[in-house]
Amino acid sequence: MLVGNVHLIAGTADAIPHILALLKAEGIKIEANPDIYVREYQYFSVDDARTLRERASLRPVGDRRVFVIVAPDMNHNAQNALLKILEEPPADAMFFFIVPAPETLLATFRSRAQMLVLDTAAAEEHSIDAKAFLAAAPPKRLDMLKPLLEKDEDDKRDIAQIIGFLTALERRLEKKPEGLHAIYRARKYIGDRGALVKSLLEQVALLVPRV
Repeated sequence: MLVGNVHLIAGTADAIPHILALLKAEGIKIEANPDIYVREYQYFSVDDARTLRERASLRPVGDRRVFVIVAPDMNHNAQNALLKILEEPPADAMFFFIVPAPETLLATFRSRAQMLVLDTAAAEEHSIDAKAFLAAAPPKRLDMLKPLLEKDEDDKRDIAQIIGFLTALERRLEKKPEGLHAIYRARKYIGDRGALVKSLLEQVALLVPRV
């Protein structure tokens, strides 16, 4: 059951079908519904934020409007432009923001939202085993990272899968804080435009102690 009006999801556009399925389970019509607004951005600007504000202020055709926004890159000005409308969503509007690394967003933005964890079991089947990674020597770890560093036909890496891997490592190292610094650093910068993903992951492989 969905609680609250503003949700943050760590991921990519692949999460959209899961969100729509959640809405359908809540009894919200998702087919041919003008109140469902789904958009994927490469770069979410302050102008995009203003457009979203305007759309959210419109009266819904049905009971409520739902906005599903995929924003791999959302600058601080855009986040600030949304703060008021997220704090007091008009006409029971519901927002879902899908971003690679929610923890990199402004604290004021995150405080107005709830983290929504989707069922990513299928994706994890293709991820790296965190336990095996931590038990391996650095050369083996570097080899294990290769699938995460592969790029698709658009020359992009699956940032959501990388973040999921880092989160799994973090959970495994809860009782060994000395190994968390490199992971925290990678999670902080991995979603930045122009981030050196390969270097960040290699630092994790080399600096995190074997467990």
